[in-house]
Amino acid sequence: MSLNTDLSGITNRINLFGKIETPPTFSHDVFGEGFYGFDLSVPRLSDASDLLPITISGRIMEGSRFAVGQHLGITGQIRSYNNYIAEEGRNRLVLTVFAKDYKFCDDFGTANPNDVLLDGFICKPPVYRTTPFGREITDLLLAVNRSYNKSDYIPCITWGRNARYASKLLVGDNVKLWGRMQSRIYQKKMEDDAVMEKTAFEVSVSRMEVVDKGASDEN
Repeated sequence: MSLNTDLSGITNRINLFGKIETPPTFSHDVFGEGFYGFDLSVPRLSDASDLLPITISGRIMEGSRFAVGQHLGITGQIRSYNNYIAEEGRNRLVLTVFAKDYKFCDDFGTANPNDVLLDGFICKPPVYRTTPFGREITDLLLAVNRSYNKSDYIPCITWGRNARYASKLLVGDNVKLWGRMQSRIYQKKMEDDAVMEKTAFEVSVSRMEVVDKGASDEN
């Protein structure tokens, strides 16, 4: 599988390889351009997989048949939007993978099946915590700029040494990070004590660095 790997000037890029799990269904229309959504099952290094939501333009799908069970490589961006949840009475941040290019392929070779690069700004104070087993975690919310004065707000999770490093970051710090997008099922207790199963999406960070803008300006 060969997709775009040029990283020059990239602030938001994701490459995925996986299997189509749901048929594309119409999602919305923007200025006459129709967009469709489907779920892609992306393997982890373990036996588990992440089930990730894909959004794709009908224009780039034209002439291709997307069917459940097909293997697909995608390059695109992680996008966010607010969705009003009536039963909760509030907006909820929703993530999707916005596909810009794709390729049908049965074998992705040595390529990483789930590869994310983000360059953005810390927009909420980091939240440091430890699990019952003593594992260190820091949650981040990264604002990544895109065209037309818009930004995507992407939850990220760091572990161990990265978590200790991330816990000291400040709102406004420019951070570049690498990792993978993951799905995580959790249970939420509702007001009537009912328990609802939900899925969260986030970027699991494997490497990160603070961007030194001063050094960049000198070059």
